Amino acid sequence: MFTIGDFARYGRVSARMLRHYDALGLLRPARTDPVSGYRYYEAAQLARLNRIIALKDLGFSLQQVGAILTEEVSVPELRGMLRLRRAELEAALTAAGARLAQVEARLRTIESEGRMSADDVVVKPTGTVLLAELTGIAAGYGPEDIGPVIQPLYTELCRQLETAGVTPAGPGLAYYEDAPTTGSGSERPTGGGERPAGGSERPAGGSEGSAGGGSGTAAAPGNEAIVVHAGMVITREALDKAGLPAAGSSTSADGSAATAGADGPGFAVVTLPGLDCAATVVHRGPMSRILPTAQNLAHWIDANGYRSAGYARELYLECPPDQEKWVTELQEPVIRA
Repeated sequence: MFTIGDFARYGRVSARMLRHYDALGLLRPARTDPVSGYRYYEAAQLARLNRIIALKDLGFSLQQVGAILTEEVSVPELRGMLRLRRAELEAALTAAGARLAQVEARLRTIESEGRMSADDVVVKPTGTVLLAELTGIAAGYGPEDIGPVIQPLYTELCRQLETAGVTPAGPGLAYYEDAPTTGSGSERPTGGGERPAGGSERPAGGSEGSAGGGSGTAAAPGNEAIVVHAGMVITREALDKAGLPAAGSSTSADGSAATAGADGPGFAVVTLPGLDCAATVVHRGPMSRILPTAQNLAHWIDANGYRSAGYARELYLECPPDQEKWVTELQEPVIRA
């Protein structure tokens, strides 16, 4: 038998905490002296104390801990709870990091207001490209919505291209469009409007989207859902070499032709028309910090007699492991105001 002080020392807890656990019925002393009221514990009770502390540290309330202990939680079950809690904490840290990155991006935007040179923006047409692509639906157009969708899409697309034996012939190119809505009475615009460039993050993670030149998933009326197209530039020769001739075709929302036969690859092959007139600017660094570049581009468009004609495309010119060295060209379709 151990006094409450000795037992607390072995358990690395305070005597006050042991008294609290006794009051709640979580850990009763093995014996209580009827005269002095002193509590005494046995070494075997350390196992229950360890479970109480572990469950409490996992985020369970003491009431929940009591209920779990009543079910006599096993060590493998505790290990599973630990893995789940670890995943939750990692997700929370990732989300907090993303929020901090967005705050930093907003501050950079404020700091850089009015400092973009006219020489930074080039107005030019872009050429038609052949893309292998996967698509997914993002809840909105913010980096926090686009990033978690486009990252796994690119990872999965690269995996599928490698499996199919198709070697990309150029950089990645992402483009966006409004998701179709269901129901009636929606006043949501389709495919256009004055919008800043996207803020997506490129490659990392597992698959999240479905293949195709456009998404068949309809968004709920009134929401801000976006169809995310994650593409890689390829050639018809590369498809032929891999034994993947176009089979069947369809037309996506922007007029591009998508091909993906029932026995074909998991990705779509899309002919993406060029832009007749695009205001382009090069962004250097991670896409989480795209906001200052995108808003400076918006200022330039407004100041030079243009207006936006749709979502900006993102041409990923360089994407080394170090995101600080990324180079991305934003291509925003514009027309004269």
